Amino acid sequence: MNALHLLSGGAAQGLIRTMQAPFEASSGFALQCTFNAVGAIQKKLLDGEACDVLILTRSLIDTLVRSGKVVPGTARDLGTVKTGVAVKTGAPYPAVHDADSLCAALRAASAIYLPDPKLATAGIHVMKVINALGLADELAGRLRPYPNGNTAMNAMAECIDMHVIGSTQVTEILITQGVDLVADLPKEFELATVYTAAVSAAAVNAKAAAEFIALLVQDAQAALRAQVGFLPAI
Repeated sequence: MNALHLLSGGAAQGLIRTMQAPFEASSGFALQCTFNAVGAIQKKLLDGEACDVLILTRSLIDTLVRSGKVVPGTARDLGTVKTGVAVKTGAPYPAVHDADSLCAALRAASAIYLPDPKLATAGIHVMKVINALGLADELAGRLRPYPNGNTAMNAMAECIDMHVIGSTQVTEILITQGVDLVADLPKEFELATVYTAAVSAAAVNAKAAAEFIALLVQDAQAALRAQVGFLPAI
């Protein structure tokens, strides 16, 4: 079976994994997937790692189109992903509906799990929120950063402390057994990120790449995209 190489931000992992088996069965291609923080994925692409399908934020895809790393006209939006707050399954849900309640929830947590605050879309944003709340110094010793949201949520699920809290993109919370989505970040701290799929300019199997992207974005998959945390693109 031929390989179709996919490099993707972690936000799309749940959607890709759901669609992987049907695509492989119908196409004869085996998906070889790498998921990580968007900054790390961009670096892999620029370093020359094999890539047929690329999924990153819309802004990064637009930049890569201009630099010749993505085939023009192939970009398709998967949808909008918000950033949310998570707790361990079975833990009480804290109020996080405004700045004051979010501040209280973070201060009450024994540890805060988050993606890479330098390379991950959500991690960068969560640190901005913590700084805006004036909690950077107070919470510094309780921050638990991981390379991406998926690894952060899995680590949170595995810890035995029920008083921890996490924040990453909703899609990464929803696919992790052992953690629950409490709510999106409050409106004043909202992060709504559009993720876009495109064919890499270095694609060996460009036709199959375009077919997989078409499968991901077709109207028939709208309910599935919503189920794993993708809202209509804005």
